[in-house]
Amino acid sequence: MRKQLCDALVARATKPEMVFLTGDLGFMALEPLQQALGPRFINAGVAEQNMISVAAGLARQDFEVWVYSIAPFCYARPFEQIRNDITFHNLPVKLIGNGGGYGYGVMGPTHHAIEDYGVLLTLPGMSVYVPAFDEDMDAVIARAGASSRPAYIRMGRGEPPKGYAVPAYAPWRQLTCGGGPVVIAVGPLAGIYIGAFEHLSAEYRPNLWIVSELPIEQNPLPHELLSQLEKSPGLCVAEEHVRQGGFGSDLLLHMAEKNRAVRNFRHCYARAHHFDRYGSQKFLRQQSALDADSMLDVLKGLHHA
Repeated sequence: MRKQLCDALVARATKPEMVFLTGDLGFMALEPLQQALGPRFINAGVAEQNMISVAAGLARQDFEVWVYSIAPFCYARPFEQIRNDITFHNLPVKLIGNGGGYGYGVMGPTHHAIEDYGVLLTLPGMSVYVPAFDEDMDAVIARAGASSRPAYIRMGRGEPPKGYAVPAYAPWRQLTCGGGPVVIAVGPLAGIYIGAFEHLSAEYRPNLWIVSELPIEQNPLPHELLSQLEKSPGLCVAEEHVRQGGFGSDLLLHMAEKNRAVRNFRHCYARAHHFDRYGSQKFLRQQSALDADSMLDVLKGLHHA
């Protein structure tokens, strides 16, 4: 998604108040943005805490501020500065974390971002965007840029089946339809399920939904999704995020507060930070049973529940 991110930000670079900060990253990808912004493109170096405080100061002076780094270095290392300098003052700084989930697979747990949006959504006023497809970036940058709230954009890699017509961006989108359970996936993870689900008969094919904006309170569940949940034999939530503080628990709390029952709930999530062996994002998804074959096994269980 980096090329699409760069293109979307270059299109905004004509705004004289726009400033972009990077933590010494983006080489061989963000040079067009650097050329478009000139001195408003700032390499803050390997000093993420300072970068966040500088971003907050610029936002306080009414600049439109975007901050970019590998995801853990964008939210974990400078968490105190995000909390104290940005969210406590409700400053609309936009944090862009590349490599959400297990995106930096072989680089190990220091580079994995599997607790990011759960952590950040504990802070006041924070919004989270999780684009699912490369084609989503234009809309995500436009929506985040127009918001008066601080925001975190969790970037990954779009993985739709070959030839798939990506639907227009929306906080909630339905990707497959059928008479089976409801599956809600967060961000790019949904792309790896589309092909497997489309090969199922209509009777058993899940209603696959993707959510790309959090928290739920800002973008409530669509009426069609709520109607499907009432009739569904079960619900499965899939997210490349740890169980604690993830979307799954937030969704169940939301449904409980609305007095809506959820039958046969299953939660697929990032199982661990540490593994005996490290590999690609695909490999680590398999270790967490987030791959398409594991999801089909979950669906079989829901059918027989």
